[in-house]
Amino acid sequence: EELRSKSGKWLNAQGRLCHPMVLREGDTHYSAISWDEAYDLITGQLKILGSPDEAVFYTSGRTSNEAAYLYQLLARRLGTNNLPDCSNLCHESSGRALNEVIGTSKGSVTLEDFEHADAIFIAGQNPGSNHPRMLATLQQASRRGAHIVSINPLDETGLQHFKNPQQLSGYFGKGTLLADLHIPVRINGDVALFQAIAKALLEYEKRNGSGLNHDFIKNRTTGFQAYSENIRSAAWGVLTRISGVDIDMIRAAAEILAKSQNVIFCWAMGLTQHRNAVANIQEIVNLLLLGGHFGRPGSGVCPVRGHSNVQGDRTMGIWEKPSQSFLNALQREFKFTPPQESGYDTVDSIHAMQAGKVKVFMAMGGNFVAATPDTELTERVMSRCRLSVQVSTKLNRSHLHVGRMALILPALARSDLDLVGQEKQHVTVENSMGMVRLSSGVLPPVSPELRSEVRIVAEIGRRLFGEKDPIEWQAMAGDYRLIRDSIARVIPGFENFNSRLLEKSEFLLPHPVRDEQKFPTPSSKALFSVHPVEEPELENGQFLLTSIRSHDQFNTTIYADNDRYRGIKGTREVVFINAADLAERGLTAGMQVDITSHHDEQQRTIRGFRLVEFDIPRGCLAAYYPEVNPLVPLGHVARISNTPAYKSIVVSLKVSAP
Repeated sequence: EELRSKSGKWLNAQGRLCHPMVLREGDTHYSAISWDEAYDLITGQLKILGSPDEAVFYTSGRTSNEAAYLYQLLARRLGTNNLPDCSNLCHESSGRALNEVIGTSKGSVTLEDFEHADAIFIAGQNPGSNHPRMLATLQQASRRGAHIVSINPLDETGLQHFKNPQQLSGYFGKGTLLADLHIPVRINGDVALFQAIAKALLEYEKRNGSGLNHDFIKNRTTGFQAYSENIRSAAWGVLTRISGVDIDMIRAAAEILAKSQNVIFCWAMGLTQHRNAVANIQEIVNLLLLGGHFGRPGSGVCPVRGHSNVQGDRTMGIWEKPSQSFLNALQREFKFTPPQESGYDTVDSIHAMQAGKVKVFMAMGGNFVAATPDTELTERVMSRCRLSVQVSTKLNRSHLHVGRMALILPALARSDLDLVGQEKQHVTVENSMGMVRLSSGVLPPVSPELRSEVRIVAEIGRRLFGEKDPIEWQAMAGDYRLIRDSIARVIPGFENFNSRLLEKSEFLLPHPVRDEQKFPTPSSKALFSVHPVEEPELENGQFLLTSIRSHDQFNTTIYADNDRYRGIKGTREVVFINAADLAERGLTAGMQVDITSHHDEQQRTIRGFRLVEFDIPRGCLAAYYPEVNPLVPLGHVARISNTPAYKSIVVSLKVSAP
């Protein structure tokens, strides 16, 4: 209870975890436990499950390829596909959308492509807060004359003027102007905006005879006629009203598209966390298909992911809906029959906990309780598990809302030296662009009690399935090259894994769309898709609220209560609002308000948030994640992807009681 009163920032600031800890049933404090006892507790609980599906194995995107591969193997050897991960909360919508229309779930550009792009569109993303390293890439593109178009409800300072601290000139002056066109779309007005840009592009092509790539459309795509008819029939008044963007700005964006030979479209969770998130992303694909912006340098789709290996974990099999080809490859490699039924994703796991169907919950990194929606419910249902296990480097809120028994297992960080005997071990990660890189820690571990994620998973597997198991758990934990050899036999694109790393320490995975302009869809062509334009249903006095992150924050980890790009110091309990909305409601900046969400005839309230005037469209609000997560019902999710709709929450404001 004492730790629950502390903030996430305070918990993180306590430093590294140094010893395995246990919270036994009925206890109020954690106590030390040996590794042997911890392993026995885990395997003992797994052995008495009524069904393998009573276990859930969650993964954070920082887990290495080698650890993720063993982790999914552990779950499937047990007999379950319950492998939720943080991708379920962020870019699941991207993968589902892209796979349907271009035949692959991954982005189709490399970092080098940004050097050749004539235009870079950035939607639903604030690189200054979420991906600061990307700002330097955009700065270089801007300086050579590429158009940068920002599409975001908030006009972010980081895209207005970027100062690179690694360059002396970045300390002085106003910095580089990045976005030469900012489009202040209303929250969840993206489908309307993208259709409006397409409509303007079709009109431009009719007037000027250019703007569309007709050869590409004819030979590489299907569905253009239905799509173009839908766009031409859409009413300008509807598109501009729902998007909140005037027609001149829409036409300016369309002209940039029409005149650009090579276009990259980047996005992040501002697009993926809506009810119609899949439609958002497929409308981006539609725009790029019009110009043939796939399979050539400087063009393509770029879903920008946050965690260092969230894409790699999925490649390694961390997914509740594995492909049949992957399961067949596992069976050939390890001589057991993997489970065939789909498992729980992240939201489904919480529903299953609520129903009492989950007995053991294990998290490989991450901060499950803070990252998920409906915070009060999630905290409550965690206690219905018999055992929760967290593999962690630092304290977080997920250590405070646990099963009836709980373990915290301290792991090596990626920066820590990982020795097996006297031999240094290496791991790999895959970035958002399909580049696989070797990662080697160099720092001495802060405690001899730390274990690598690989070793933790392998030891559980060895003790659970025995020495005669066809999976050589102990051997793989002793030499990570053996894990990579297995990956090379099971997962396409990783052939000769170890030898390729010896040559260059990195390599690019194959991508049929990027490399060959081939679309592995049923028709072997990219698909134009048709989507309805949806207007948010708001009652009088209601707003649409989007969650955002601060500059001094990485996912759920809070480093400081400041947000330098937005002028916030010393607090995170703020809500950004348009000046006209303040005046209309008789409110003033600095007032404290309670925020109440309205979904499914239920209300949830968070209290004491300070109003901050900001450049944001009328009727729209923004506040920090995870502070606003309690407002999001568990069932408020994206269609198809089941991702929580953190970016479009219907809310009302009320002045806080004194």
